Amino acid sequence: MKMSRKIALYADGAARGNPGPAAIGIVLTDERGNEIEALGEAIGHATNNEAEYRALLRGLERAARHADAIEIRTDSELLARQLNGAYRVRAANLKPLYAQAQRALKQFKRVTIAIIPRELNRRADALANAALDKAR
Repeated sequence: MKMSRKIALYADGAARGNPGPAAIGIVLTDERGNEIEALGEAIGHATNNEAEYRALLRGLERAARHADAIEIRTDSELLARQLNGAYRVRAANLKPLYAQAQRALKQFKRVTIAIIPRELNRRADALANAALDKAR
């Protein structure tokens, strides 16, 4: 049984060519900022926005094992604003990913979404890029 606690999810997606070879990077940290888990993996051919959503989905899947409250930290303004309802999801390729994300978010008691500067998302970005380099 998971403990009642809050963790942070740093998520980043990368695509070279947009669309092109793509990868995701996620980092989960506890309330003190200690890293719980980190992951970078290639996801095949995707757009940058698809990769951002796929990173979020993988991060939510992993985060659910550790906590029941989450703060999503992303440098993707589009992702954050679509999840918050400020932007509509118009792109057909993002609609199913958005629907999956909405379902995945329901497993948490509390969800907050923060848009952070790229510099604060460096670790997730580095994991995504390392996975892309390795997949070549």
